[in-house]
Amino acid sequence: MPLHVKSIAVSIAVICFFGLSLIGWISGLSPFTCCKRAMVGAVLAYIAGTLVLKAVNAILISAMITNQMNQQKEKNSGAKD
Repeated sequence: MPLHVKSIAVSIAVICFFGLSLIGWISGLSPFTCCKRAMVGAVLAYIAGTLVLKAVNAILISAMITNQMNQQKEKNSGAKD
């Protein structure tokens, strides 16, 4: 079953945003600087998450198709004997 790319990527981006803003706050950066860096990190995390999840979905779909083709071959070879 393919994964829901958008919702998972948004969750990753939100977690990344708050993680980076917390790290910036602990480091003593100004709030505006923390916000800018966290926003850039969240956008990059969203893009990376989307690409990774699309690759995982492609692998899962390919495996499902291969599995269905193998099942069809087994059924067809069993019916001929």
